[in-house]
Amino acid sequence: MNYRHAFHAGNHADVLKHVVLLALCDALVAKPAACFALDTHAGRGLYELEGGEASRTGEALDGIGRLGDGSGAPPAVQRYLEAIARCRSEHGDGAYPGSPWLLAHALRAQDAIACCELQPGEAAALRLVLRADRRVTVHERDGYAAMRALLPPRRGETRFARGLVLMDPPYERQLAEFDEAIPALQEGLARWPQGCFALWYPIKQRRSLQPFLRRAAALEARSALTCELLVRPDDSPLRMNGSGMLLLNAPWRIEAALAPALAHLCSALGEAGADHDMRWLRAPT
Repeated sequence: MNYRHAFHAGNHADVLKHVVLLALCDALVAKPAACFALDTHAGRGLYELEGGEASRTGEALDGIGRLGDGSGAPPAVQRYLEAIARCRSEHGDGAYPGSPWLLAHALRAQDAIACCELQPGEAAALRLVLRADRRVTVHERDGYAAMRALLPPRRGETRFARGLVLMDPPYERQLAEFDEAIPALQEGLARWPQGCFALWYPIKQRRSLQPFLRRAAALEARSALTCELLVRPDDSPLRMNGSGMLLLNAPWRIEAALAPALAHLCSALGEAGADHDMRWLRAPT
């Protein structure tokens, strides 16, 4: 696998993914019981936007770079920008947090976090970033396979009834990745039916997503919700025109928090023909 997220850190896809992730975390910690989070494709946890790989692509300029200070933004977007500001206060003005860093700072002392990263260099960097956090375990292994070992989650004799699985695969071969992700979601739901599962996916051409969405709607979850952000029309197979988050067993009323955030991101990050959408593939029961 050749994918390196550092080239894409802070782009429009990261913005969507991390706004949704933090909204999910906030819903989880609103209740007192301890929760568990599994990040199946964790990356290195912390990125530098002003040098190295990210500066070569400049993708962050059209992502986090367009959001400004968040004035007038809805609460979910402000929450995200506050997390970015906290990261930069700790690591410098060019820092950008990956999902493990966001999880570690959004969850509580009683919670637990497992991060899987297959690439040795990225896993080593992640261990260094979160070395002082005893809630976090880093596994240098395939995230899909780890779901079999780590779900249902437990810590000692304690089992976690609540929590989140974040899946952010590289999609180097998009259709093949969907063929791996759907069975992994199916097994995860069977092992931990009360967990919330969040899968990020790219959008190039709409029609290529239809088989994946039909399979997602058929999964045995209590609910299935898609949140999509298109920064340009979805009519080219040669570029990522947007992305989406598939949420299975989403927290109650999460759509109320995310709908205004999607509209704001579409306006702030979009080009001509930009759009956003939120749809229930399976309404809550």
